[in-house]
Amino acid sequence: MADELMATVMGLKRVVRRRLQAGQPGPRLRGAHTELLRVVRRTPGIGVAAAAKELHLAGNTVSTLVNQLIDKELLRRETDPDDRRAAKLHLTPAAVKRQDAWREERTKLVEGALAGLTEDEVATIGNALPALRKLLAELGGEGTAV
Repeated sequence: MADELMATVMGLKRVVRRRLQAGQPGPRLRGAHTELLRVVRRTPGIGVAAAAKELHLAGNTVSTLVNQLIDKELLRRETDPDDRRAAKLHLTPAAVKRQDAWREERTKLVEGALAGLTEDEVATIGNALPALRKLLAELGGEGTAV
């Protein structure tokens, strides 16, 4: 069951990403870039070390991602006024706009696909969501998908 669950979840994510990437403005982003942007959106002002911990990545890996996203003008780094050695991360307006557009298009795509299912199938998926969230929490995830 674990293999089938993971294959299905990863397949859904991959299909949605492929369908939506073509219409995205600006540079294509890798999954790690997108995940970092989601973390920063959820926690504006988060530091690199805290973001690395949340993403289960090495600090130097996240630092590299931060620099790449700054170069793409999707992230900005501010010096922490309480600790001049630390930085706080924030999304740029372009990143917010990009994420909002992605969410809107993702919602349309998935709602359109759900409309092709029976009421019972949609209800089954809806009823499975709390258990899937609990599974995510058990695995050490953030608990909610963005």
